[in-house]
Amino acid sequence: YSNPGFSVTGFGRALRDNVLGRDSAGGGSTITQQYVKNAVVGSERTLTRKMRELVISSKMARQWSKDDILAAYLNTIYFGRGAYGIAAASTAYFGKSVDQLSVEEGAVLAATIQQPSGLDPEVNPTGAQSRWNYVLDGMVSQGQLDATQRAAMQYPQWVPISQVDSGDAADAGPNGLIKAQVLRELSAVGVSDQDLNTEGLQITTTIDPRAQAAAVEAVDNNLQGEPSELRTASVSIDPRSGAVRSYYGGADGRGFDFAQSGLQTGSSFKVFGLAAALDQGIPLSKMYDSSSLDVNGIQISNVEGESCGTCTIAEALKRSLNTSFYRMMLGMDNGPQAIADMAHKLGIPQEIEGVGPTLTEPDNAGPNYGIVLGQ
Repeated sequence: YSNPGFSVTGFGRALRDNVLGRDSAGGGSTITQQYVKNAVVGSERTLTRKMRELVISSKMARQWSKDDILAAYLNTIYFGRGAYGIAAASTAYFGKSVDQLSVEEGAVLAATIQQPSGLDPEVNPTGAQSRWNYVLDGMVSQGQLDATQRAAMQYPQWVPISQVDSGDAADAGPNGLIKAQVLRELSAVGVSDQDLNTEGLQITTTIDPRAQAAAVEAVDNNLQGEPSELRTASVSIDPRSGAVRSYYGGADGRGFDFAQSGLQTGSSFKVFGLAAALDQGIPLSKMYDSSSLDVNGIQISNVEGESCGTCTIAEALKRSLNTSFYRMMLGMDNGPQAIADMAHKLGIPQEIEGVGPTLTEPDNAGPNYGIVLGQ
C-alpha cells in the first residue's frame, strides 16, 4: 500500500538477467504490475514488455486507489480448482460467497495465490497449512489481526475437490489424474497455473491413447466381481525412453491418485533378488523346490496354491513363486543384504526424506528375510 505501483529493484533484476541472457527476465513485481501483466500486457519475457508494464502500472497507481487495484487483482487471478477470481474461489473451496467467509477461510484463499494447485489443502495439506500460518502471522505483525484471536484459530474445513464442478467433464474420469500429474510436473519446472490458463500453451504428453484405453479396460475387467472397496492402479512405461504410455490412478479423476500412493513392492522385488543371485554366479537354470515351507512358525506359500514342483528359477519368476525365491535367497551369500545392495545399485534410494534409511529394519540392523518377497 506504500509502493508507487512498480518495483525499481525488480525492474533492475529484469534488466540484469536480460543482459546476461538468463531465463528469469521478468523480475519481481508489485500487485499493480501483476494485475497489468495478467490483464493487459501478458507475460512475455522481454524488456519491451517489462517497460510497458512499468509505464502502465505507474499511471494506474496514480489514478486508482490501492483498494481498487487489489480488488481488480483478486477478481482476475487464478486460485486453482478452475476458479478465476475471489468469488469463484470462495465457492470452489468453501461453497459460499465471499462476504460469508471467515478470517480463517479468507487466509486459505490468500495462501493459495502463491501456487494455486500446489497449495490446495486437499492436494498438499502440510504446505497449505504452513502458508496459511504465514498469512495469519503476517496479519498479526501488520496489526490487522489480534494475536490472541490468531492463537485460537483452527484450519477450516474445505469442500472436497470431488464435489467441485471444474467445468470439464473429462476431469471426473481416470484422465483427470493424468492432468493433475502433468500440472504437478509443469509446476516443478516453473510453469504456473496462470501461464497455463492465459498463455495459450499446448502441452504434449507421452500418453498413448490406445495404451491408455487398454489400461482402463484391463482394470475394469480385473475388478469385476471384486469387493466395491477394492482399488487398483496401473502405469506402463516404455523401457527404452522412460516415457509413461498409460496411467490409471483410479476411476475418480478428482479423487485420490492410487498410482502415487505408497504400497509394498510385493513380487516386483523378486527381480532385484534374481539380479543379486546372478551377480553371485547362480544361473537361471538353477532348480528350486516350490512347495510351501515353515520358517520359525511363519508359513511361506504361493498365491492360490500355485506350484511347479521343482523347477528353474527362471520358471519360478514367470509364475512368481514366493517359495522358490525364498529358498534361492537362503542359498545366497548373505542373501538379504545382497538383495538390498543390488536394489540400491539399480536405483532404490539409500534414504527417503521424511522416511529415513530404506531396505533396513528400524534399528538399522539391516534387511529382514522378507526382502526378496518385497516385505
